[in-house]
Amino acid sequence: MKTYQLKQNLTQVYKNYTNEDQAVWKLLFERQLKLLKTLATPEYLEALNKIGFTPFKIPDFKETNVVLNNAAGWRLEVVEGIINESDFFQLLSQKRFPATTWLRKLNELDYLPEPDMFHDVFGHVPLLIDPKFSAFFETFGKLGVKYKNEPQIVQMLGRIYWFTIEFGLIKSKNELKIYGAGILSSHGESKYSVSQQPTHLKFDAKTIMNTAFDNDKIQNTYFVLDSFEQLYQSMPLIQQVISENLIHT
Repeated sequence: MKTYQLKQNLTQVYKNYTNEDQAVWKLLFERQLKLLKTLATPEYLEALNKIGFTPFKIPDFKETNVVLNNAAGWRLEVVEGIINESDFFQLLSQKRFPATTWLRKLNELDYLPEPDMFHDVFGHVPLLIDPKFSAFFETFGKLGVKYKNEPQIVQMLGRIYWFTIEFGLIKSKNELKIYGAGILSSHGESKYSVSQQPTHLKFDAKTIMNTAFDNDKIQNTYFVLDSFEQLYQSMPLIQQVISENLIHT
């Protein structure tokens, strides 16, 4: 997958969005929310309401940054696409979330070679204002900065990111709910992820750090949290696993 260099002073040029762009956002938002009202974790739905996103208007990053900053100290950093790991970790450690500003077209609603703004903004941004999730995300970024020159550790952190922030599930009142952005923004994977088809495993950071994934296929295994508190409290174990691997390399 292509990666981009982090460039300074990129901005969202809101006036460049076309009528088709606005229509695509509305279509994606409405059909996804219809599913997520029953499938997403309540924390996400509450955060989506607080962040102020609606189907009637592509989010304006200037407005979103005011809400993010006031609620949790985060802000959006405009990027062209997927950036290299070192820059990604650096941004997260500073509570800056990288987001693209381009939106998929009507003829490519369900498959893209790389994430667009609907994935980045609709999927990732709302939960940044949840205190425990936000704390985990920031701490994760700081770990990445610390070990950015250790390829094996970066790979392990990538697995944590994949199976939690991107494709994580959580228990809510004994029901499986979605919190991972890769699922929240995917019409096809939302129902599938909480069905009986894939394998659901209890969240365990050490197991995740030793579990490979394929980013070109729909997931066949998901890890399930008991709470966002559990996610944040997993940090000492993640650090322990890192230390053990550094000793043996």
